[in-house]
Amino acid sequence: MGSADSKLNFRKAVIQLTTKTQPVEATDDAFWDQFWADTATSVQDVFALVPAAEIRAVREESPSNLATLCYKAVEKLVQGAESGCHSEKERQVVLNCSRLLTRVLPYIFEDPDWRGFFWSTVPGAGRGGGEEEDENARPLAESLLLAIADLLFCPDFTVQSHRRNNVDSAEDVHSLDSCEYIWEAGVGFAHSPQPNYIHDMNRMELLKLLLTCFSEAMYLPPSPESGSPNPWVQFFCSTENRHALPLFTSLLNTVCAYDPVGYGIPYNHLLFSDYREPLVEEAAQVLIVTLDHDSATSTTPTVDGTTTGTAMDDADPPGPENLFVNYLSRIHREEDFQFILKGIARLLSNPLLQTYLPNSTKKIQFHQELLVLFWKLCDFNKKFLFFVLKSSDVLDILVPILYFLNDARADQSRVGLMHIGVFILLLLSGERNFGVRLNKPYSVRVPMDIPAFTGTHADLLIVVFHKIITSGHQRLQPLFDCLLTIVVNVSPYLKSLSMVTANKLLHLLEAFSTTWFLFSASQNHHLVFFLLEVFNNIIQYQFDGNSNLVYAIIRKRGVFHQLANLPTDPPSIHKALQRRKKTPEPLSRAGSQEGASMEGSRPAAPAEPGTLKTSLVATPGIDKLTEKSQVSEDGTLRSLEPESKPSSVEGSLSEG
Repeated sequence: MGSADSKLNFRKAVIQLTTKTQPVEATDDAFWDQFWADTATSVQDVFALVPAAEIRAVREESPSNLATLCYKAVEKLVQGAESGCHSEKERQVVLNCSRLLTRVLPYIFEDPDWRGFFWSTVPGAGRGGGEEEDENARPLAESLLLAIADLLFCPDFTVQSHRRNNVDSAEDVHSLDSCEYIWEAGVGFAHSPQPNYIHDMNRMELLKLLLTCFSEAMYLPPSPESGSPNPWVQFFCSTENRHALPLFTSLLNTVCAYDPVGYGIPYNHLLFSDYREPLVEEAAQVLIVTLDHDSATSTTPTVDGTTTGTAMDDADPPGPENLFVNYLSRIHREEDFQFILKGIARLLSNPLLQTYLPNSTKKIQFHQELLVLFWKLCDFNKKFLFFVLKSSDVLDILVPILYFLNDARADQSRVGLMHIGVFILLLLSGERNFGVRLNKPYSVRVPMDIPAFTGTHADLLIVVFHKIITSGHQRLQPLFDCLLTIVVNVSPYLKSLSMVTANKLLHLLEAFSTTWFLFSASQNHHLVFFLLEVFNNIIQYQFDGNSNLVYAIIRKRGVFHQLANLPTDPPSIHKALQRRKKTPEPLSRAGSQEGASMEGSRPAAPAEPGTLKTSLVATPGIDKLTEKSQVSEDGTLRSLEPESKPSSVEGSLSEG
């Protein structure tokens, strides 16, 4: 049957389903088989030939037919898992049913009246076999999830068969030890199977269906109970799933073993398609969804900017109810940690690769999933976190995170990426080893629109943080506390900051200590406290190597004098805030604030309209730091009254 005929027949079946007002019997195989038996439709075809409006119409007008369609499709998947999918026809049926369910499930999840459908049994719909009658007691969701798990380890369908003779018998499917069929070498598995394009594609189809099942949580309205576990994830990661361990290992190894560059042949990704990348992306997504199960009880205090120490406390592994979380928390071999860390660092660094030939290397797009996975690894496995911190490879994680933070700072749609990146750095900064590692010289030049400097990874971190604070969008303001807490945490270990970095820190102090900013929100003074703590730590513990910072502090001593003499009477405070309202933008960002070296701050301008009243658009420019007339000859602060700041800054463009 040709592809066109196949599509036509499938479309006819869909039209019949939408026009039938009477229920179609579940036993009417001639009707139901039209959807999967005689067709070879791709996933794109299924989405095109089953429009959303028609699915909703069937749901409203003949719900029993939609229910039967779902039940029959699940039944076919269960039968495929039972038989082992030996024939090409059986495999095609499984793929067709998988695609159809992936298309239909969201429309069942979005309707509150259908919410319990998959968690109920289907009465009177016998599966035509005595031994299967007890299976009818299972809710449809459980049958579907177990079938997907079985199919993900189905010889000659999703894994390489170990048999050399033609057919595995049905008994073998049940007795098969799926731990021998793990998809990729790595954690707990030494053998790397031969790559197989067809197997990868079939795995991807089933993982897409699995993700669709897990997505029901997206359609639930927010409620106090929203913290309760996702029942799909809860069941799939329970002891009911006999493939939980090999599947967890397969997903983790598939992600961490992936090398998008391969042998490094230029433009190889343009010459032939990489079928592995979509599978790796799906695997990463399934992993982070399944590992989200215990998020409510994990050490979340680490993200509030004040209690990073808790990240290292309480090493009790999470309970065994979610086997994926349990297995992750029990990984302990150094070689496994090295494999995971190297793999994630390689993938995170991929978008940063620079070559002489433009666009000659493949760039992956799923770095946000990788960051969430890395967060989960550190959160659930404290031994892994300690391994990362003592490894020099921690900088291979740091640099990509700083790159992504800098790149996303002006894009309001990527605020989630900003949060996960900052939270990872906050978690790492709670440990001494991280601060010590930051002293390694930064020599590899990653393409970032930041001022040129010669220095260490600590310089890179502070320069990028300064850029985020001064030229990010308004919705990042809640992260300022976290950014400065990270700097506070590492400050006692920073042996030598460059002049560029010292100037950036003083510029932040000058910005945050202006009268209008300090008094415009009740918590703004915390930012000044953090910066003063940074200066105190460096002077107390690392004075000898930090002459640049000490020099910058002395040159800007007027800022500290002004802070010491801050007006506290209500009329002065009111006057400062009123002055701010009258002249909302005395400094344009493209003008004197950052000078030519800060070209990357301009794209942030369109994202400016935000919800917060305070902003750093009009703060004093970094150029003030080199202004000779700032401090008078006798060291007094005659010219440094708050009122004179905006006008005195405008004429100072001396920074080169």
